[in-house]
Amino acid sequence: MTASTPTTTPEQTIADARERIDALDDRIIGLIQERVAVSAVVQETRIASGGRRVNLSRENEILGRYRDALGKPGTSLAMTLLELSRGRI
Repeated sequence: MTASTPTTTPEQTIADARERIDALDDRIIGLIQERVAVSAVVQETRIASGGRRVNLSRENEILGRYRDALGKPGTSLAMTLLELSRGRI
C-alpha cells in the first residue's frame, strides 16, 4: 500500500491564503493604531516643551526608510502613516 498525500484544490489554497492575508491585515491595522498613539505622545510632549508640532527632518528620515525598504510605493505608504499620526499640515 502506498500512503496517499492529501491535495488541496486551487480554491482551498486561495481561501487559505486570503485567511492569512486577513490575519496579517488585522496585525498591520493594530500596529498602525499603536504607532499613531505613540506618535501622539511624541507630538504632545514636543509641543508642551515648546517645540513645533511637526519635525520635518524626522519625517524625512521616515520617508527615506520606507522608500529604501519598499521603493517608490513605500514613500506613499509613509506619507499616509505620517498623515494618520499628525493630521494634515
